[in-house]
Amino acid sequence: MKDKKQQKQKSFFRDVHEVVRLVPHGRVTTYGAISDYLGTVSARMVGWAMNKSTSAEFAVPAHRVVNRKGMLTGKNQFPNPTMMQELLESEGITIKQDRVVDFKMLFWNPATELDGDESD
Repeated sequence: MKDKKQQKQKSFFRDVHEVVRLVPHGRVTTYGAISDYLGTVSARMVGWAMNKSTSAEFAVPAHRVVNRKGMLTGKNQFPNPTMMQELLESEGITIKQDRVVDFKMLFWNPATELDGDESD
């Protein structure tokens, strides 16, 4: 029973990481948007998966995932507390007081951006 639960968790983490890898350079998404896209229980579960992104098989641009207000709530999961901001700024995103400036303009919603990709 425990193995099945662990497999399901690994599959969920993998799904989250795959969506995050699709977020374009210079754009951001939210824990909630990923949760909605995957049809999962909560944004918190996506956050938990993002905490494990450093152990993913392929690189995950975790710095592109922020909270629903554009806040850098995941910054403490990086090697230093300024790294998330530095990575976003290196992609041309302006950060003020731990918040993405022009968040609504930069927001990438997987539900709308990925809708219909399967038919291509």
